[in-house]
Amino acid sequence: MWENIKDFASTFFVTGDPLIYGADVSIALTMVAIVFVLTKFKKWGWLWREWLTTVDHKKIGIMYLIASLLMLFRGGVDALLMRLQLAFPNVEFLHSEHYNAIFTTHGTIMILFMAMPMMFALFNIVVPLQIGARDVAYPFLNAVSFWMFLFGAMLFNLSFVIGGSPDSGWLAYPPLSELSHSPGVGQNFYIWGIQISGIGSLATGINFLVTILKMRAPGMKLMKMPLFSWSVLSSCITIIFAFPILTVTLALLFIDRFLGAHFFTMTGGGNPMMYVNLIWMWGHPEVYIVVLPAFGIFSEIVATFSKKTIFGYKSMVFAMMVISVLSFFTWVHHFFTMGAGADVNAFFAISTMAIAIPTGVKVFNWLFTMFRGRISIKQPMLWTIAFIPCFLVGGATGVMLAVAPADYQYHNSYFLIAHFHQVLIGGVVFGYLAGIYYWWPKMFGFKLDERLGKWGFWLWNIGFYVCFMPQYALGFMGMTRRLYTYGWDMGWAPLNLVSTIGAFLMGAGFVFQVWQILYSIKHGERDTTGDPWNGRTLEWSIPSPAPLYNFAVVPQVKGADDWWLTKQARENGTAQEEKVQLEPIHMPKNSGIPFIMSACWFVAGFGFVFGWIWMAVVGMIGVALTMWARSFQYDTDYYIPVDEVKRTEASLGRAL
Repeated sequence: MWENIKDFASTFFVTGDPLIYGADVSIALTMVAIVFVLTKFKKWGWLWREWLTTVDHKKIGIMYLIASLLMLFRGGVDALLMRLQLAFPNVEFLHSEHYNAIFTTHGTIMILFMAMPMMFALFNIVVPLQIGARDVAYPFLNAVSFWMFLFGAMLFNLSFVIGGSPDSGWLAYPPLSELSHSPGVGQNFYIWGIQISGIGSLATGINFLVTILKMRAPGMKLMKMPLFSWSVLSSCITIIFAFPILTVTLALLFIDRFLGAHFFTMTGGGNPMMYVNLIWMWGHPEVYIVVLPAFGIFSEIVATFSKKTIFGYKSMVFAMMVISVLSFFTWVHHFFTMGAGADVNAFFAISTMAIAIPTGVKVFNWLFTMFRGRISIKQPMLWTIAFIPCFLVGGATGVMLAVAPADYQYHNSYFLIAHFHQVLIGGVVFGYLAGIYYWWPKMFGFKLDERLGKWGFWLWNIGFYVCFMPQYALGFMGMTRRLYTYGWDMGWAPLNLVSTIGAFLMGAGFVFQVWQILYSIKHGERDTTGDPWNGRTLEWSIPSPAPLYNFAVVPQVKGADDWWLTKQARENGTAQEEKVQLEPIHMPKNSGIPFIMSACWFVAGFGFVFGWIWMAVVGMIGVALTMWARSFQYDTDYYIPVDEVKRTEASLGRAL
């Protein structure tokens, strides 16, 4: 019996690598510390009431933000491990299988479990406040979305210490992801972690599309809506059309692996290029899903810190919607080398170049907004200014890759690695960090320390260029992606060492940002006005942090940048102050069902990963029972009485 237990443990747990043992210890210590703190300070009830069961969009946004920062740390550690392996020729720090697993998890985590939740964090925190709503359209579904994402991310990350990580690349191309090349359970962790979190992502897209279309404040026509909310709308439209493709593609791959089908296996009559087409039909729109909200963030920040209305509002809206549509017509540029023929390659080359035009329009509009503006350089504006040259280089190299004949040389080289990090870090990460700095006072009621923030900013930016500029040259020198080692005779060593130094500078920048947050919790400048940046949109018209109900009285919108117009009218003495008529405020009740349902999905996913049908059935029964319980739950809302609203507003310094 003891031998059987040892045999099971040796295959169930990942063993034999000191890095894995270190992860085991750190995970165990972290869990013990969390349980100890919650027990010592008697916070289990508080955790359940205030966070695990909440349907408040602001708290859900904060939880998304915390999760995304943790995933940024995890994905960043993977990146540093890869750069250590490549710093010198013939390094034996990571063996080839471990390196493959690390670059697979790095890409998957950074796109799906870091960028997406950071985006959803800002969706939740900002959009209802910007459009004058008291909540999202479907608060219960919003909670389901978050917990589905979190449990899917947990399932994927569990593969690091249980079963083994996937190692077929972040998009899991067949035949590498089929049983013939990935017989272990790592690929199943990949499939089910993404499937479960993907349900949450699709639900979020639906939720915020309906929220924006149906819950705007009276008077806020679509063409008076803030540009960040427009960017969210265009991103959600893309989510709704793109994510079902991902769901179906991974379902077909799992059927191949689990039931012996041959959708993507050549020997069984399938076609692996069908998978590659399908995954990029989701994958390239996914790039625009995460970058469009960053464009909206930059639009808000540039207008606020230039103290001007955004230049070319209508062209900005048009550009975002065009990008959303064109994003579905560019996927083949990821594999011009497939051999589809000159006509196909020419079409997708032209469409790829065409999508650069609306992006260029936006850059010019931001520059024209800053032109002759009274610009104040605060942390959000620093990241915005840093984005522009970075994204221009990324866009220019993207157009180079769009030239199909030239792409035959660039394809699978480090030139491509440098390009997509240029746009995803320079566009998405810089954008979301700018948004976090901008809306942080609205979330937590205090600003982040400027001095530490500038240290983080410069380390990030200098490290970025030191890391990725050499990779363009390495691509031209013939270094291909996915290499885990190389020889001294290749001549790549000096540039790889420089690139590794840059990666560690970015890591140091992240450390400064963590220090900045911890320092600012106690010492950060408190936001007593609700409008620390002299903002232009409705979220700055209410206290920081926003009360549970957001607005005591739903605002009547008179124009774009409505809060700015209101402040100008007050300064000019032309404001017409109307008598406030308070009414009881309708709000949704908290519910534990989203957490329990998602936990059941986790159990089912774990069962499918290992082929334990009994566990998968138990998990799916749990999902069905929670859905049944919700369908018979009628007491789902309540009213905040007027007296409580008055007390809350008075405590925030706003007598009504």
